[in-house]
Amino acid sequence: MGVTRKVLNWYARLSPARGRSTPPYEHVVQIGDPRLRKVSEPVPLDKIKTDEIQNVIKKLEHVIKRYGSLGMSAPQIGVNMRIFVMRHTVKQISTVPKEIVQSRGMEPIPYTVFINPKLKVVDYQKVVHNEGCESVQGYSADVPRYRAVEVTGHNELGDSTSKVFRNWAARIAQHEMDHLDGKIYTDIMDKKTLECNCWEEVNLSKGKVVIPFTPE
Repeated sequence: MGVTRKVLNWYARLSPARGRSTPPYEHVVQIGDPRLRKVSEPVPLDKIKTDEIQNVIKKLEHVIKRYGSLGMSAPQIGVNMRIFVMRHTVKQISTVPKEIVQSRGMEPIPYTVFINPKLKVVDYQKVVHNEGCESVQGYSADVPRYRAVEVTGHNELGDSTSKVFRNWAARIAQHEMDHLDGKIYTDIMDKKTLECNCWEEVNLSKGKVVIPFTPE
């Protein structure tokens, strides 16, 4: 009950719309929510400009900024539609040690919306890096991903779009595509590397710290 209460209190502080109970949410659903395990449905192209779809897109933009995330998919806000957004700002990159930025090939990514995306592998070499997820708060693990991919689909205006992503950007795209197919990084991680991101703090606090449920 102690941990559960901490989680609920964290979400209550995070969201001002406490009474909201229907998606699209203004928070990220957590592992265990069945919507994270469903294969999302394509969006009819003639519906992209409707209020319903545009509202989902706006909520994704709101949540990705609120959590300071690099990517966000519609299932993560409770909607099983094939939509995801991604970005990596100069400010975000500036907070990462230079050696990690270089080793992971991090580069700025403008805010991008993909509707009904399809992914094609461009470089089949797999690279392993530590990866987390807003839907698995407090944990991370080593995950293999393809070095380069091409994503095609439609943007928020309904126009066709295609982009090639490499290195860390390719990882973000693959992570979000997985969400649309009901997959989570824990499905393909190196199980032995799964760790609580606050394990050191727990020891230093003699167990008084459980998990710091704070958006990354």
